[in-house]
Amino acid sequence: MDAIIECYKKYWSNYVNFNGRARRSEYWYPVLCNFVVSLALGILANLVSFLGILMGLFSLAVILPSLSVAVRRLHDVGKSGWWLLIVLVPLVGGVLLLIWACTDSNPGENQYGPNPKGV
Repeated sequence: MDAIIECYKKYWSNYVNFNGRARRSEYWYPVLCNFVVSLALGILANLVSFLGILMGLFSLAVILPSLSVAVRRLHDVGKSGWWLLIVLVPLVGGVLLLIWACTDSNPGENQYGPNPKGV
């Protein structure tokens, strides 16, 4: 549980940092937290209609940090952040990004910085 909290804190503290590398946990724990919060807000918005505004505000708030952590995750596997645009290719783009997000870090240092695992 502490790892999830630490990764979510790092997610928000690096919300405009597009440099460096992010481990899988630094990417996936915030994805999980954002999914749970969105799910809870969606359920509440169905019960109380004006809470839909809160859900919209949350969605807007997580756009930039989600983009930055996704770019750093791509850097960790040796890809440029511009590869995020491949999601615009239907079906294939999303699958490819999912594979890269699940791939282990490149060992050692790459052009984007040292390995965050310290390996």
